[in-house]
Amino acid sequence: MTTIGIIGSGNIGTTVAKLAVDAGYDVVVSNSRGPETLTEVVDQLGSKVRAATSTEAAEAGDIVVFTIPLGKIDQVDPAPLAGKVVLDTCNYYPERDGDIAALDSKQDTTTGLVQQHLASSKVVKAFNNIFFQHLASMARPAGAPDRNTLMIAGDDADAKRRATELIETLGYDVYDTGSIADSWRFQRDQAAYVGVYTRGGDYENPVPADAERIESLLSQADRSIR
Repeated sequence: MTTIGIIGSGNIGTTVAKLAVDAGYDVVVSNSRGPETLTEVVDQLGSKVRAATSTEAAEAGDIVVFTIPLGKIDQVDPAPLAGKVVLDTCNYYPERDGDIAALDSKQDTTTGLVQQHLASSKVVKAFNNIFFQHLASMARPAGAPDRNTLMIAGDDADAKRRATELIETLGYDVYDTGSIADSWRFQRDQAAYVGVYTRGGDYENPVPADAERIESLLSQADRSIR
């Protein structure tokens, strides 16, 4: 069975870890504070999860979920991730990450910056634009009438194929939005960011997104918005 490595054990990281465990994957979780701080997470998720350092999670993962603050990506050693499929969940929050000129000027995308840092990895943008509680609650079996669709973007076709296989196993259909250069269309503050899974922005009333809804919201993307 494929092993999922997770670098960053915040809300999205732990949610993906639970979905992966429920789907039968082995999972290695990590954070910047060390494996000893993840005892509660491991206890909650069970025997298919173990805590490790970020380097160990990178080395163990056949696919690695990269879910840390964007401003801290330079603190991650790219070497253990060389050749790996990396699912990037990062979003840009200047108040947290500091001002990043390449993003403020619209010269790059968040996933573009991650791909530059992880130059030898195959980076796919995923899981960045859904509220973690919705991600946890909206997974459905294949063929379910209310099955939800998540978006991905990337430059490597095989990496996107593998990302799609994983996400489908976790309980979601997949909509390929295109390349990393195009991935700004579902970054923070765009129409297809978070609100695609709610009606009228009401987080208490999540709604499944299908391809038609996603296409409509992606078409509203405005490059002048952060």
